[in-house]
Amino acid sequence: MRHIAIIGSGPAGYYTAEACQKAFGSDCRIDILDRLPVPYGLIRTGVAPDHQSIKGVARRYEAVALSDTVRFVGNVSVGDDVAIAELLDLYDAVVLATGAPADKPLGVPGDDLPGVIGSAAFVGWYNGHPDFAQLDPPVHGLDAVVVGAGNVALDVARILAKTEAEFGGSDIVGHALDRLRAAEHATVTLLARRGPHQIAMTPKELGELAHLTRAVPLVDPADLPPIAADAELEPGLCKSVAYLRDFAAVHDDKPVRIVFDFFARPVRIEGDASAERVIVARTRIDPTGRVVDTGEEYAIPATLVVSCIGYRTPPIAGVPYDDALGRFANVDGRIAPGLYAVGWARRGPTGTIGTNRPDGFAIAELIAADIAAGSGKPGRAGLDALLDQRGVDIVTFRDWQKIEAAEITRARTGAPREKFATIAEMLAARA
Repeated sequence: MRHIAIIGSGPAGYYTAEACQKAFGSDCRIDILDRLPVPYGLIRTGVAPDHQSIKGVARRYEAVALSDTVRFVGNVSVGDDVAIAELLDLYDAVVLATGAPADKPLGVPGDDLPGVIGSAAFVGWYNGHPDFAQLDPPVHGLDAVVVGAGNVALDVARILAKTEAEFGGSDIVGHALDRLRAAEHATVTLLARRGPHQIAMTPKELGELAHLTRAVPLVDPADLPPIAADAELEPGLCKSVAYLRDFAAVHDDKPVRIVFDFFARPVRIEGDASAERVIVARTRIDPTGRVVDTGEEYAIPATLVVSCIGYRTPPIAGVPYDDALGRFANVDGRIAPGLYAVGWARRGPTGTIGTNRPDGFAIAELIAADIAAGSGKPGRAGLDALLDQRGVDIVTFRDWQKIEAAEITRARTGAPREKFATIAEMLAARA
């Protein structure tokens, strides 16, 4: 019997569990550990609350979790409740599927002012992540700046611009909806260092901006390259740029403006006691493809600045770490004998949710190549004895189903659930 521990219950974790099931059949036991009492990682707390169709993939993970060979072990912090070295003594393979939940710092003067928030924190706040339930973002101001040229930046801008009615059917948490209901944003500016041909925004997410009730997306026609140049783009990006061209032709007088500011790099954030403005350098792309400043600077008013420039995997004691890349040091997923990384913890924050599935199967193949058969290690029996000795209150998948049922019961009208936003509430809901 092979005993496998997977750290992290998001997409990478569950796809890896599914792959190991298919590779080893009934000759394995897989424990999926998570720091939180609830599973699914960024599906629960990272995907935008108004993208419920994407969150539906959790049903596939549920089928894996309810199988005989897989067990969810929630409310266990690896590194605190149990060390990596201890897990390696208990399991034949330990797979780190912790994702990249930490914000990459903006790295400009003033980025520590109140009102400057990383996207992991801001998205976690409106998605009910316990780490960010007490966040107090200044969403009341007239002007907000979102730094980034990817889908997370679009999500943040869209959430800031929506009316309360437009959140119908979403699972945005009540404390965030209450704050956003009273928001008075007039302008949400999206800052992108490069131009329209270099965005990482996908057509679906861009297209959503065209249908907002009170907000209009705006693009300066001067930022767009000649239309003939679009023919050189891959189809998805070409479609995204087509939306930007549509936005450049819009003349709609709605109360909220979502302004795409291309060739713009934040150089500092200013304010007396909190953020008041972002100083921006105008940029261009030189013949080598590098972004360079033109020497022009200007100010954009902003009491809220959300940085959406990337994520990092938090280090774990005893695991080699690549600080430059913000992920665990590994070679094709191998970290050390018996220790592996998968998903964003392996490759950094790139790719979609679906990208994690082939990644999980590749790691299962590595485990199969490295571990011909089980070694007789104690696996979950040993883990349970250790955690019981330390008084760790573990949460099973059956417990999670009770938590989920309670969230569904307390949902506001039209919403699929009202998430518990603290660990204490989650644990209490098991009763």
